[in-house]
Amino acid sequence: MTHSNKPLPRRGPARRIGRTIALVLPVVLVLSGTLAVATVNWSGNPGNSSSLLTASAERASAPAKARAPHAQLRERLLIELQEKDPGIALTHLQQEVNARPSLAKHCVSLARALGRAAVKQYGPARAQSFSRPVCDTSFATGVAQQT
Repeated sequence: MTHSNKPLPRRGPARRIGRTIALVLPVVLVLSGTLAVATVNWSGNPGNSSSLLTASAERASAPAKARAPHAQLRERLLIELQEKDPGIALTHLQQEVNARPSLAKHCVSLARALGRAAVKQYGPARAQSFSRPVCDTSFATGVAQQT
C-alpha cells in the first residue's frame, strides 16, 4: 500500500461561512423565539391582541404616590427663590425645619439646592450676599459649588 504525498486541500471560504453560520444561527433562533413568545396573547382573551400594552397601561393608570414632604418643600422654596429672593426662601426653610423636625435631615440638601439656584438666577457674588447660617451654612456651600 502506498500513500500519496499530495498536499491536503486548503480550507476555503466555505468553511469560514459554515463557522459563521454555526455561531450566528443559535443567536438568531433565540432572539426570534423570544420575540415570538413575547407577542403571544397569554391572557386567554381572544379579543385582546395587545396584552403586553394593556398590562403596562393598567400599571401606569394606578394613582401616583404622594411626593415626600421634603420634595414638596424643595419645589416650593425654589419657586419662592425665583419669584422673590433667596433670603425669603432661606427664612421659610428655617421656619419649616423648626416647625417639622423630621425635615432636619434634609435641610442641608435643601439649602444647597437653594444656593445653586441662587447662583443661576443672581450670579455668584449677589447669591453669596443672601447667605445665612441656615443648616450649617449649606446655602453658602451650594453657592460655592456652583461657581
